[in-house]
Amino acid sequence: MKTANTFLASLFILFSITTISAQYGNSGYGGNGYGNGYGSGNGMNQMGAMNQRSQPEKPKEIPAEEIVAKYMEDMKPVVGLDELQTIAISNVLVESVNAHGRISKLNLPEDDLLNEYKALMETTDRKIINFLNNDQKEKYLTFKEQSKQPKKSKSKRKKKEKITENKEK
Repeated sequence: MKTANTFLASLFILFSITTISAQYGNSGYGGNGYGNGYGSGNGMNQMGAMNQRSQPEKPKEIPAEEIVAKYMEDMKPVVGLDELQTIAISNVLVESVNAHGRISKLNLPEDDLLNEYKALMETTDRKIINFLNNDQKEKYLTFKEQSKQPKKSKSKRKKKEKITENKEK
């Protein structure tokens, strides 16, 4: 019990010192401290440093190759791509993802950004279609349309399956 009280008292003192130190710019009462308007004389510099530290870090960008690999994993069996087509289309998609990143960093009005994205998508589609035969072109366009639609959750799919099973019986 005695050690718990000592521990709590130590924590209270520690937090009190930290709070007091923060209020007076870590310089106490002398020099640039309390008598000089709370904090050190270069308070703006400290505020700038605090603002830089308090900003959340930007989320790490996912590499283009990783994004393309996931997309190709879904697309390859649906469209029926061979290895050569997979490599060629992957290269086109990596180039497109990188261009997408560069476009998004431009300071353009929203309409111009949309036009740039649309032009990039059309160019990418043309390049991809050049690697496909007629049967694969149709499958690619179908795959692309299906990927635009939001995916239904598994629970909704299971409910539909049960409903169709019940109707069949």
